[in-house]
Amino acid sequence: MKILISNTSDTPLYQQIKDQIKDAILKEELVEGDALPSIRAFANDLKVSVLTIRRVYEELEQEGFIVSQVGIGTFVSTSNLELLRDSKRRLVEQKNGGYDTNSKITENQ
Repeated sequence: MKILISNTSDTPLYQQIKDQIKDAILKEELVEGDALPSIRAFANDLKVSVLTIRRVYEELEQEGFIVSQVGIGTFVSTSNLELLRDSKRRLVEQKNGGYDTNSKITENQ
């Protein structure tokens, strides 16, 4: 998983990381059951605080994107599919100026 962060961005580091992980899940680059790095290893790789990664994982877990199992690891979870679908639809709409391009337009006569 490739995460790019910017120390000069107005967006906090934890939010940059969280958004990229969510995006990878929504794009199915990360799928159900994929293991995420340990908090300590991920923090070392990104050269950020362990607390930053802990916050990312806690928020992603609260939102239903990942599940943590003590002593085992942290894994992608798609058990909350409706949330994932809604988030993906909103992402598409944002990229398309508020319009869902998958919608069909019909003409009433």
